[in-house]
Amino acid sequence: MPSPKSTTDEKAKALPLASFTGLTASEAAIRLEKHGPNELPRNELRSPFRIVFEVLKEPMLALLLGGGLIYLALGDRAEAMILLAFALLSVLITVVQEVRTERVLEALRDLTSPRALVIRGGEHVRIAGRDVVPGDIVLLAEGDRVPADAKLIQAHDLMSDESLLTGESVPVRKSASASQKDAAAVENERRPFVFAGSLVVRGTATAEVTETGANSEIGKIGQSLASLETQVPRLAAATRKTVLFFAFFGALISLAAVLLNVAIFGDWLNASLAGIALGMSMMPEEFPVVLTVFMAMGAWRISQARVLTRKASSIETLGSATVLCTDKTGTLTENRMMVAEVRLPKGGVWRPDNSKPATKQVQDIALLGKLASARDAFDPMDTAFHLFAEHIGNRVEANEPELKKTYGLRPDLLAFVQVWHSGKKAATVAAKGAPEAIAKLCKMSKAEQKAMAAEIDIMAKEGLRVLGVAKAAHASGDLPHASTGFDFEFMGLIGLADPLRKSAPKAVRECRSAGIRVIMITGDYPETARTIARQAGIEADTVLTGPQMAELDDAALSDALKTCNVFARIMPAQKLKLVEVLKAQGEVVAMTGDGVNDAPSLKAAHIGVAMGGRGTDVAREASSIVLLDDDFGSIVKAVRLGRRIYDNLQKAIGFIFAVHVPIAGLALLPLLFGFPPLFGPVHIAFLEMVIDPVCSLVFESEGEEKNVMSRPPRKPDAPLFSLQLVSWSIAQGALGFAFVAAIYLYSLYQGLPQDEVRSLAFFSLVFTIMGLIFVNRSFSASLRSAFMRKNAAIPYVLILVPAMLAVTLLVPAVNQLFGFGQLHWQDIAISVGAGFLTLLVLEALKAFFFKSSRRPIHLFSK
Repeated sequence: MPSPKSTTDEKAKALPLASFTGLTASEAAIRLEKHGPNELPRNELRSPFRIVFEVLKEPMLALLLGGGLIYLALGDRAEAMILLAFALLSVLITVVQEVRTERVLEALRDLTSPRALVIRGGEHVRIAGRDVVPGDIVLLAEGDRVPADAKLIQAHDLMSDESLLTGESVPVRKSASASQKDAAAVENERRPFVFAGSLVVRGTATAEVTETGANSEIGKIGQSLASLETQVPRLAAATRKTVLFFAFFGALISLAAVLLNVAIFGDWLNASLAGIALGMSMMPEEFPVVLTVFMAMGAWRISQARVLTRKASSIETLGSATVLCTDKTGTLTENRMMVAEVRLPKGGVWRPDNSKPATKQVQDIALLGKLASARDAFDPMDTAFHLFAEHIGNRVEANEPELKKTYGLRPDLLAFVQVWHSGKKAATVAAKGAPEAIAKLCKMSKAEQKAMAAEIDIMAKEGLRVLGVAKAAHASGDLPHASTGFDFEFMGLIGLADPLRKSAPKAVRECRSAGIRVIMITGDYPETARTIARQAGIEADTVLTGPQMAELDDAALSDALKTCNVFARIMPAQKLKLVEVLKAQGEVVAMTGDGVNDAPSLKAAHIGVAMGGRGTDVAREASSIVLLDDDFGSIVKAVRLGRRIYDNLQKAIGFIFAVHVPIAGLALLPLLFGFPPLFGPVHIAFLEMVIDPVCSLVFESEGEEKNVMSRPPRKPDAPLFSLQLVSWSIAQGALGFAFVAAIYLYSLYQGLPQDEVRSLAFFSLVFTIMGLIFVNRSFSASLRSAFMRKNAAIPYVLILVPAMLAVTLLVPAVNQLFGFGQLHWQDIAISVGAGFLTLLVLEALKAFFFKSSRRPIHLFSK
């Protein structure tokens, strides 16, 4: 802790002087012991070893590890190493993700525990934020982060940025006391208080700490965040059930095969080997492998669109999102103030986007606005006036003007006045502030005030924040004690706005075309929210405010949500409530946000979308995906990619189902006819070494379907392994099995040696699998699409698979391991023909099979 003798701190010198002694060191120690540190309570953090243990209990991963160990026990180290490597990769990805989620509350603690300047024993002391206790006297100045919730004792021109807590883009004016009239209004009840995590953007203050740690407003958000449970990803749950089913079913079939083989041949060893081969043929270890690869590659592809995927489960959910709840500030808008309109006293409106050049009168107003702002702008509105003056090219004085005096805002006169002297006889006095304050300075008549009020109403309906501008001249002599001592002339009204992002309207239109409803949830004023919503293309006929929402029960709120798309003056707990009601209605909810107030709703939503630029660490850690460039349009790109990834995952799953049918059939067929086993474990292992790369490379690299963004979202309860997908896969596999089985039986009938029969059947099976790859590349029935559709992985597969087959024939050691006989050119032609015939028949059948679906059916088109 720094020395108590820190009264030389420059910032402390600028703070309001007051005769406070504050707490003594002993009193502070007692309160620290009673209330605890000024930070969120630390839940027990899970160690990486504990997370690994929890991950290893997952049945899907256990089966994957078990398969690798079985292969290792059989001596097939290559396949064992591949499976174990994928298993370890799955563990690593899961552990990294789980460790990241543990950082959520840590990030919140860092934000809530800045250093603080307090009065202890009558002296200014700089202490760690975690050591602040209730009753401490805190000194605040421009640029300070408020360390705890506190009630103002003294305040001088104080403004606080509470956007992290409320979502409002405009800093909130604070005063040490509020009138009874003010206190009755919801938006002014917070005026005498400052809150932990907020930022002082103007002025100075002295405040007494009222709440610390978990009892502060930001602490309550943290507790809400910690209490939320994330849902198990649908794909992982569906895959786990399927793996368990296949494992159980495969075990029964393998046992039956062993008993049948023993009954026919009486050889337990060969029977066991045949049973193991059949079990391996039905072991669905590809499912978790493919799921892992698709999620990892999907995250990489989405990152190319400037979207960071923090939770792999969000990729699967993107394609089924039905509602996008978006914040206004910093999400639809740019989160910066900008001069949007100038209204002159005698009529006339000028806008910066107007093609007409600024008149001298508009230039004078812009210059006065700049002169009535802090020279080193920190406040967003002051920054906007500086930028506006630069934009329209104000005349520059020959000599740099000198600031003579500043009259700050007072509770009874919300106007900021500065006196500048540039060497001339008369000094320029510039004023800007609330219109009613400017009217008072200019001593306007009732008729003039009425005319001004009419103009203000028009601007307010446009969602603008309105300020008045006035000027005066001071010839000589002492400056008056108050700003009311000048003879001001009213110059005009300036409307400021937080501009809409250029990408927002297009993104909203694309969401609509994809069947995704867009809802705006903001802490800003209703008229501002309505204006921004309409500019973005969101229906805003009805706006529901926070106070109105508080009066509704769950049933009434659910009814209101069916038609209302804009919610204004919403508090953090209400944001979370809206997400929960939407989820209860069966919607798949995506929620965007950037502030601490958004963290609970980001975590509760199916897809939490945080802004990576302005967004807080808390929002990013609680989210599923992060927009690295804060571009609202990136959300649509992510949804498009999410739908593509899910489509391709279904293609891969369908392919896996289809391939296992002929593999298992050919492992079982010889047993049914009383022939020796056709394939052993090494053949099955080789086939599945081909299957995994094919799924990972070919199907993951497939482009999007033509209707990917013109069809409605996938139903939330739609199964990954739908009846249509499974039946189509079985039909594919059955046809492929029929062709290869016919070749196998015919070769036996011709009396070919056993090793040649095995090699012919194996090659025919592999080329049939190749045919199934092309069949499953698209849901559309199109031969041209099957061959001409772009896919960077196809050429490699077409080279790699035949090369691997050639190795099994031409390398003696490998040939002996596989037990293959010699193949002639006509045998290879038969094998290739089986695959091509499978492709032709299935493409023809696809048009009839998917006739009732919304998939495009054009047999010979692209």
